[in-house]
Amino acid sequence: MNTTAFSILWHASSLETIDAPPLGRDLSVDLAIVGGGFTGLSAALEAAGRGASVCVLEAQTTGHGGSGRNVGLVNAGLWLPPDSVIGQLGEKAGLRLVETLGLGPEKVFSLIEREDIDCEATRRGTLHLAHSPAGLRDLEERYRQGNRLGAPLSLLTQTETERRTGSKAFHGALFDPRAGTIQPLAYCRGLARAAQRHGAIVHERSPVTALKRGDGIWIVEANGHAVRARCLLVATNAYHLGISAPCKPAFIPFNYSQFATAPLAETDRRTVLPGGEGCWDTALVMSSIRVDRARRLIIGGVGSMEGPGKDFHHAWARRKLRQIYPALGDMSFEHGWSGRIAMTSDHIPKIVAFGPNAYACFGYSGRGIAPGTVFGTAAADALLREDGGDLPLAPLATYEERFRRIKAHYYETGATLYHAVSARMPR
Repeated sequence: MNTTAFSILWHASSLETIDAPPLGRDLSVDLAIVGGGFTGLSAALEAAGRGASVCVLEAQTTGHGGSGRNVGLVNAGLWLPPDSVIGQLGEKAGLRLVETLGLGPEKVFSLIEREDIDCEATRRGTLHLAHSPAGLRDLEERYRQGNRLGAPLSLLTQTETERRTGSKAFHGALFDPRAGTIQPLAYCRGLARAAQRHGAIVHERSPVTALKRGDGIWIVEANGHAVRARCLLVATNAYHLGISAPCKPAFIPFNYSQFATAPLAETDRRTVLPGGEGCWDTALVMSSIRVDRARRLIIGGVGSMEGPGKDFHHAWARRKLRQIYPALGDMSFEHGWSGRIAMTSDHIPKIVAFGPNAYACFGYSGRGIAPGTVFGTAAADALLREDGGDLPLAPLATYEERFRRIKAHYYETGATLYHAVSARMPR
């Protein structure tokens, strides 16, 4: 694969389409939404389903940002183990968030079924893979915490993990049956289509140039037109463009790249993740593996395919494929891409109430699908009712991240150096 001309698999394989012309007139609505990803479109679907008038403004195309570049793992909860969430938020708020996001996959798969979204929905669980004995000890602790709170987790032996993955590379795994995989761009487009069917207006190629408030309403300017709204949701996450007032989400940008092989032979597919689980590992520089409907094996890892480290990330992926599946090591990659993640220092998402009837939701730290769906749905409900009491998290008045650029440089440089050294290790 020529890394100077990579392509996003999800654009090639999505069966969901959407017609959303640029904003070309002034509008007045109940709810204006900036950002056409999981959060914004879930909010649009919820609000339109309640009979509210809704307008979504997307600067590029639906799912252009992290939603359309996602791994596609529909996970329950956050990256943090439950006790860490509770320790940071307090017992009541922490338990509420853990329990709410534990039901996140059910929310996603129910929406997919209800709205007939064709997004390769596969609810066969996920495997958190132990890359080392230390990683297995971490999984044992996560298993203990999760089961104490009622999560139906199973801790798998090395032998069972080898059977489930088709690889000898792992020391065990934590299986979560609540979770699964989807084609993330198709899910995003399906949410948009469903929202339109319920009456929402969705405009692509409509970058917002100003947000302001006057005469008791929000005024959102895009393409030389104004959308006037009683309520406002900013759902740009890691792809926030240019608007600094009255809200600019604060996060650490974090890149994740993926590489998809040509379709596996049917004989190989019967041994490579035969149960259809999506997987990620316990390594500090994390990686992921999954298979899509067309039998492509997709390997992901930290790093950007749009920066100077792209060749190192590509070389790492080649080595990683050989390490996990030696028999497949010579397969070519047909697609390679990366996406930007909005990470917070504490790895907990944020809801910022930056004005009257206005929220910004962001900072899923790589867990965008289920939390984005849950947060978007809840934000729409809270804004329309003008009552934030049922939100998954208490809204903040402001939120800042210190040393964002330094931290972003640290993560990308660290991943590049790790992948550069890894790619040169003996095969």
